[in-house]
Amino acid sequence: MTARALMFQGTGSSVGKSVLVAGLARALVRRGMTVRPFKPQNMSNNAAVTADGGEIGRAQALQARACGIAPSVHMNPVLLKPQSETGAQIVVQGRVIGSARARDYQTRKAELLPAVLDSFARMRAGADIVLVEGAGSASEINLRANDIANMGFARAADVPVVLVGDIDRGGVIASLVGTHTVLDTADAAMIRGFIVNRMRGDPTLFADGMAAIADKTGWAALGLVPFLDAVRALPAEDAADLAELAQPRRPDARLRIAVPWLPCIANFDDLDPLRAEPSVELSIVPRGAPLPRGADVVILPGSKATIADLASLRAEGWDIDLRAHVRAGGRVLGLCGGYQMLGRRIADPHGIEGPPGEVEGLGLLDIDTVLIGDKHLAAVRGQVLGADFDGYEMHIGRTTGPGTAAPLLHMADGRADGAVSADGRVAGTYVHGLFMADAARAAWLASLGVAAAPRDHAAGIEAALDALAAHLERHVAIDRLLSLAR
Repeated sequence: MTARALMFQGTGSSVGKSVLVAGLARALVRRGMTVRPFKPQNMSNNAAVTADGGEIGRAQALQARACGIAPSVHMNPVLLKPQSETGAQIVVQGRVIGSARARDYQTRKAELLPAVLDSFARMRAGADIVLVEGAGSASEINLRANDIANMGFARAADVPVVLVGDIDRGGVIASLVGTHTVLDTADAAMIRGFIVNRMRGDPTLFADGMAAIADKTGWAALGLVPFLDAVRALPAEDAADLAELAQPRRPDARLRIAVPWLPCIANFDDLDPLRAEPSVELSIVPRGAPLPRGADVVILPGSKATIADLASLRAEGWDIDLRAHVRAGGRVLGLCGGYQMLGRRIADPHGIEGPPGEVEGLGLLDIDTVLIGDKHLAAVRGQVLGADFDGYEMHIGRTTGPGTAAPLLHMADGRADGAVSADGRVAGTYVHGLFMADAARAAWLASLGVAAAPRDHAAGIEAALDALAAHLERHVAIDRLLSLAR
């Protein structure tokens, strides 16, 4: 059996394509269908380890969860992980094949299309339908040559397209109609309909807008989707979404956590379970602002370019803030790249994450890191503070030193991971997903004198997916979507 397929492209980045695909996938699964997600090319430092030992974008892992299946490298065959403003690491079918600057990558896309089509064929096998997500904007005609993310893929795989616009941004009529205007005629012919996402207020006020878009484009109006607050419980795909996830002040919070927003922040969904705790105020600190003096804990998050992000941290003066925080009795937790930063030294002798070199770390843990060897990708389980956890490792580098004699975690396979300072106030680990385990999160919060809320984080994500599916059943013409799939 070869599955039907339907592709969802956007008028721009962050218009809600990932969440819509996840919600539609769950809706179709609830109808009894076998569904697979697929994104030909993704650009994100928020990644997930797959059951087949590779890595894909976090959004496709969420979509796999919505489908009730384990994530596979073939759900996102090309993953670009930014390491600078103009360059990224290239991951193909779960494995790193090198790095490229943005302009150089444009000439390499054509050679990646066979791998993309191979993965797409694997996803279609045995499924009823594959929901494909585009990347960025369908109207980026300057990037159309050799495209594998949007219309180039749709044409090569003969997959019809639904275009998604975000009314909350404003200008959605111009975005959708403008996309029709600038597209090549053959590309525009691939689009069968449109969805307007994130409507706030009275939807009847935009009925004439939907009709106008349909009239000017010839595309079918397939849904006007009201904003749904429940999606905030779902992991965000892109660091650009961090600003939207910023919490309002919680005057009654018993624990205040500050997280510096590093340029190459990675796997920041590590923070979601803490953000959801009612007794915790978690602040994402933007560049240009100091680390807040009232914070109880500073978390240094994961990073795709540890040495470069450490330089940015120092340029912001956050290293000075961090030392003052520690002197005042505050606590620090480093996750993956943040853990590496806390040591005495970081060396990148082969230029894996940037120019070859060596830098002095923050010196808050008695460890040294050398960025050598293959990327370590693995699901792990173990104990922290006596509580069980399931998580994953995704890093390059080997960390050694006297500090590792006092590890933070003990793995089920007998290994130890991380380090804790002699006074217990500074700690770090390579493990991601630590706080998604309810028992581990509760144990860590208890060590800080705070009781965790009695909740099931995983069940909360499932409930959000179910709520989203029900929402889309009400506001999207799903039967019409199925009739358009080919």
